[in-house]
Amino acid sequence: MAAETEKSESAPDTGGRSNGGRASLAEPVGDGLRKHRQDAGMSLRALARKVGVSPSLISQIEHGKATPSVATLYAIVSELGVSLDELFFDEPRGAAAVASAPESAPRMDPGNERTPSSHWQAPSEGPVLRANNRLSLTLATGVRWERLTASHDPGVEFLYCTYPVGGESASADDLMTHSGSEYGIVLEGRCGATVGDDYYELDAGDSIAFDSRTPHRIWNLSDSEPMIAIWTVVGRDGDPRVG
Repeated sequence: MAAETEKSESAPDTGGRSNGGRASLAEPVGDGLRKHRQDAGMSLRALARKVGVSPSLISQIEHGKATPSVATLYAIVSELGVSLDELFFDEPRGAAAVASAPESAPRMDPGNERTPSSHWQAPSEGPVLRANNRLSLTLATGVRWERLTASHDPGVEFLYCTYPVGGESASADDLMTHSGSEYGIVLEGRCGATVGDDYYELDAGDSIAFDSRTPHRIWNLSDSEPMIAIWTVVGRDGDPRVG
């Protein structure tokens, strides 16, 4: 959901955090974004200009004082050449959160040229990742992503997405674009989707697939219940800015 993202925001993305319970991005996420920006030799103002937001918003995100929308976050990580995997710093749930069980604690994978050492690996049983061990990230308007792979996969973003009432990936007048292809299936609730000039309504069981380079937006159509979906983005690492 964003590489050539054209976001134009004059105010921070500080949507309601109805399912996240926090008004800002997790502090380690902001710290990570700041480090990547500095490593890239890019100023706050330069990054803000590329992303299409104010320098103050970038600063607030980096200091954990503001929460970006899905579109803004995609734009930032694409400009910095960062994988989304590097941002899943929310504490795992269930067994993964038990500090007294070192074998269940999140650990860092060893890393290589395609897998930086900053990628968290969730507690897993070989190829199996238990539901209560997922790493997660909560964004503006309460949109929550839970990573469905235990470790980093550079070619795929495989996510369990929850869009609370009012949750959206981007504002209606500012659609997002990025490299890759997207595939989604609605598990619960009702999903609104704009792809290019077309508008769609999806119910539970319905699926959608489209080229992510087409301007798009995903949101919860219901005013009483969350929308839950499995979402996959394939090929975003085809963007030359994404390592």
